Amino acid sequence: MKAIILKKAKKQRGLLTYGMILCIPLLLGNGSCSEKQDIYSNWGIYKADGESTSYSPLDQINKENVSKLALAWVFEPNDTIAGARPQNSESNPIIIEDVLYTTSARGRLFAVDAGTGALKWSFDPFNGERGGGIKRGVTYWEDGLDKRILFTGGDKLFAIDASTGMPIPEFGNAGKVDLNEGMRGDPDKISVIPTSPGIIFEDLLILGTEVSELYGAEPGHIRAYNVRTGELTWTFHTIPLPGEVGYDSWPKDAWKYAGGANSWGGFSLDASRGVVYFSTGSPAYDYYGADRKGMNLFGNSVVAVNARTGAYIWHFQTVHHDLWDYDLPAPPNLVTVEHEGRKIDAVAQTSKVGFIYLLDRETGKPLFPIEERPVPPSDIPGEEAWPTQPFPLKPAPYAKQYLDETDLANYSPSSRDSLVQLFRSLRYEGIFTPPSVKGTLQFPGSRGGSSWGGAAFDASTGLLYVRSNDSPEIMRMKKVEPENAITNLSVFKQGESIYSTYCVSCHGRDKNGDEQGNPSLVGLKGRISEGDVLTKIKQGGGKMPSFSSVINDKAKEEAILAYLFENESKGSPQQEKSLLDEINNNQSASIESQSVGGLNRYLNLTAYGYFRDSKGRPGIKPPWSLLHAINLNTGEYAWSVPLGNKPELQEGIQETGDTGSAGPTVTAGGLVFIAGTRDNKFRAFDKDTGEKRWEIDLPGFANANPSSYMVDGKQYIVLSVGGNSENTAGSVMAFSLPD
Repeated sequence: MKAIILKKAKKQRGLLTYGMILCIPLLLGNGSCSEKQDIYSNWGIYKADGESTSYSPLDQINKENVSKLALAWVFEPNDTIAGARPQNSESNPIIIEDVLYTTSARGRLFAVDAGTGALKWSFDPFNGERGGGIKRGVTYWEDGLDKRILFTGGDKLFAIDASTGMPIPEFGNAGKVDLNEGMRGDPDKISVIPTSPGIIFEDLLILGTEVSELYGAEPGHIRAYNVRTGELTWTFHTIPLPGEVGYDSWPKDAWKYAGGANSWGGFSLDASRGVVYFSTGSPAYDYYGADRKGMNLFGNSVVAVNARTGAYIWHFQTVHHDLWDYDLPAPPNLVTVEHEGRKIDAVAQTSKVGFIYLLDRETGKPLFPIEERPVPPSDIPGEEAWPTQPFPLKPAPYAKQYLDETDLANYSPSSRDSLVQLFRSLRYEGIFTPPSVKGTLQFPGSRGGSSWGGAAFDASTGLLYVRSNDSPEIMRMKKVEPENAITNLSVFKQGESIYSTYCVSCHGRDKNGDEQGNPSLVGLKGRISEGDVLTKIKQGGGKMPSFSSVINDKAKEEAILAYLFENESKGSPQQEKSLLDEINNNQSASIESQSVGGLNRYLNLTAYGYFRDSKGRPGIKPPWSLLHAINLNTGEYAWSVPLGNKPELQEGIQETGDTGSAGPTVTAGGLVFIAGTRDNKFRAFDKDTGEKRWEIDLPGFANANPSSYMVDGKQYIVLSVGGNSENTAGSVMAFSLPD
């Protein structure tokens, strides 16, 4: 017989607030339920709950029986685009009662039977067009029979009937809201595209956004929309306006032109206090800030605001005047810890640099000491790197923060010699060494520490589980001035120049991309239309930011398309000359308009460029990734183990670790589940010891956080899995114990 689930619910100002769910097992044949579980036992929100704990109170799957865990069902969205490469979905599915809601790699919304994987309905926000872009999940709201899924497709916010999959007519304009409205720029010339779902408080959806990281980027406004009508209710300016807190940490007119400082990782909510917490990324441009001198609040900050009004409460800045793209990439974990003999509600923030910032939830004050330490100055004219940066003393960094020559890889004598030579040629004075024209070794790199997957927290033990990445990068700056416009080259060559400036660091000089999710751009003809490529360039998607501020006129569009589609002769000689004149005139005007006070721009020509040997192998010794358990009560580590494996790169090491972005899920069954490694495995670790208890081979790369839920008395672990050559669209895979 199955467990009887009893639940109570109460209404408060339109928000369904769940009380306790009591689980009374009649026969305990399949494991037991915990005595008290709330609605989040069924993973009704991104990262499990409002506190972003990624914790499941279910214990039917546990240490003793996880070895029997097997595939229960597979859902395939079947939304492959002709000619598309294998795609990855980063969606963390949510489950409401017996329905699972998720998005595909192309950004379509699906409702699936959570017990069988059978499709209930789907909704395409792109009306059959190519679509795409990262979507990490959706948000649910209900009031009586009015049940809605809130999610974004491109730069639109949709409200969809959770029962039928149809747009809610009274929401916005026939079910959707244009997110470009209400930003600083012209809505017809910008594109802001959220990657992580918003969070619900009462009748509000609080939402961040993804913006360009280049010169001319939009600011990272935090906005709250009325769930019923779609009306914009409040806006928090992460680049403060005159009179707002933080305004004096920028040049006086920065609010008119500075961009970035956006929250792209998601939100946490303390509903009882009515406070929403978020973390922000770096101001734009990422690597040169002569036009934004100052500390640059609220860039790289943990921020608490009133969830009803957006009013500022407190902040803590983790990086001052960021020059390294050290975004805070995940929502804060809301935790309760034992500290100095008393229980304290706190915020635990993970980071790319490998620090955990543990802050009092009410005041933002650090629980463990944080020191401001001197860091190296910039050697680029016009730049003023902030002289100090904050260093938490506890917990110790969970990612490595310093390298010397003993850390360099040794695949062969010639490989090591080349790495040593490269290492010695770069500027490197430890963490926070500023970018330079000479070239800087950046460590941790901008993909170091942990990423959007964030951490999982177990309140019963005070342990925080987080993965770390050790991945050094090279930053090589170049001055760009108006007179550098090349007037004697063809349109094709102008496109090549644009590509070399903005694209080569990710897609390579040969346009072949790499295995880290940067696709090959070779042979685009026949695979994708010029219009789709141009849309992708302007709107961004996946790891790629919007380049609308760069490709901002017809001439540049023609140039970059000529290069990407290998059209070395674009149009007649007369058309060619006309385009060249327009390109050069607009290039000079664009560069002038993006310099402030006569300052020249600098660009990082090797942005996200890995420190590797000549064969593309990691330039440092393994392990390259670890999974950690950190006791937030004491600041000490419980355990650390390698996560992932690349045995072909290092003999004699059982687990090399493998860098990735996805995060863990921890359960009351004593397990930590995590995927996101390029060996295409899904693993479960003992949450007390770090011992690996289970692993399974997946058909593709699972770059997503797992969810756990119970339907009809059975617990499932569900995961979005990327595509392969047979199924480019990927799938959603659910695992359970045998009956």
